[in-house]
Amino acid sequence: MSKQASKKDQQEVKGFLKGVERVGNALPHPAMIFVILSIVVVFVSAIVAKYGKPVTYFDAKAGEEVTAGAVSLLNAEGLRYMFNSATTNFTGFAPLGTVLVAMLGVGVAEWSGLINVSLKKLLIGANPKLLTATVVFAGIMSNIASDAGYVVVIPLGAMVFAAAGRHPIAGLAAAFAGVSGGFSANLIFGTTDPLLGGITNEALRSAGIDYQVNLATANWFFMIASTFLLVILGTIITERVVEKNLGTYTGSYVPDTDPVTEEENKGLRKAGIALLIYVVIMGLLMFTPNALFKSLNAKGELTLEEFMHGGLMPLILLLFLIPGLVYGKATGKIKDNKDLVTAMTKAMESMGGYLVLAFFASQFVSYFNYTKLGTILSVNGAKFLESVGFTGLPLILAFILISAFLNLFMGSASAKWAIMAPIFVPMMVKLGLSPELTQVAYRIGDSSTNIITPLMSYFAMIVVFAQKYDEDSGLGTLISTMLPYSITFLIGWSGLMILWYFLGLPLGPGAGIFM
Repeated sequence: MSKQASKKDQQEVKGFLKGVERVGNALPHPAMIFVILSIVVVFVSAIVAKYGKPVTYFDAKAGEEVTAGAVSLLNAEGLRYMFNSATTNFTGFAPLGTVLVAMLGVGVAEWSGLINVSLKKLLIGANPKLLTATVVFAGIMSNIASDAGYVVVIPLGAMVFAAAGRHPIAGLAAAFAGVSGGFSANLIFGTTDPLLGGITNEALRSAGIDYQVNLATANWFFMIASTFLLVILGTIITERVVEKNLGTYTGSYVPDTDPVTEEENKGLRKAGIALLIYVVIMGLLMFTPNALFKSLNAKGELTLEEFMHGGLMPLILLLFLIPGLVYGKATGKIKDNKDLVTAMTKAMESMGGYLVLAFFASQFVSYFNYTKLGTILSVNGAKFLESVGFTGLPLILAFILISAFLNLFMGSASAKWAIMAPIFVPMMVKLGLSPELTQVAYRIGDSSTNIITPLMSYFAMIVVFAQKYDEDSGLGTLISTMLPYSITFLIGWSGLMILWYFLGLPLGPGAGIFM
């Protein structure tokens, strides 16, 4: 391909993304978009409830066959639900507590100057060529800590890029691509693996198939390879597409470029010691044989499962608060408890816009779940693919695509898999394809479109993060920025799957491609 043709293609891509951004940002404020979408769901639910047919499917989570029909919001019961649940929809919105609790600690570290000085130290002598790859990799690896990457790595990605003189939204995008687009990739198995593996095994049991996947390691080898692939793809897209499309940063955010002083170095040393002591204490509380943070699971085993769901955010709060407080004390920024509270208050003040957005986003997500529209779409989509008659690799690729499409309308990975696994896992087994292969194909499609769907729980929060650096940013900006990652991850990841399929490589220990 000639350089002229390549340049023309680049201009067309940039023009397309700018068009997506213009259309998206021409829409009302993101909060009002969620209001409009909620109204649409109300009327669509009434139409589907009246004229649509219920769907019947086996729910692998419930362990039984379930019939679901659309539930109308445009009747007395629906109206009562909308009013009665409005407050609990908001207070129970998954990202809300997570973000606010973590931000108390992050706010102290940021207000005291610890984050800014740490980033400066990090960038001194660092190889700028590895910065993007490091941010994407950190995002992918953060999935070990469940949702922590959303509230820690994504804003840090923007800060790191800004401190390096690069566009902060490009850093935010690179981190977001790693955290959410690479949700199923990692070098170490995390909480998602046993969750999906358990649903897969329940689907096998319900179909009378005498086979069980390993809960933690069913897809481990493939996920390790996926980590390196996504880091490479994420780096290329960030540097060759996203940053070029964003252009030169002209926003009001100006990073501190003054050299690190001796007093700041002294504060960093003390903060580092405090952080080390904290990590050691938490390690003893979590990982010793009878650690206090372990609790009995349903099988009577001592695990960290309960702690990872409830205790992780307070852990992260203290992870930032303790070194932030020590650093502030050492540099004189934090003199007493009033300064400490001021730091936390400033952090909460910055979240005002997010709280407004979260209220309306929570209503939309709640309405969508209540009406069962996502479930109906998932079941019908799965049955359509089953009826197409594909086999082998074409079936796997079609399954990846439909998983990616359905993810735009139903955010929960486990909820979708509970619906789709009982249909596709036994079907694939009959065609000689392993349950591990079906599960990994689902994970590719589900992860790739996380970063472009407003139904993803943290999407509204990422919009607010972007607006810190560009007040004009909206849904259109974020979707147009993330679209190249989504398309590239979907194509590249599927390509890796094709290679894996033809080479017959194991997906994990004892987990082959074929039965």
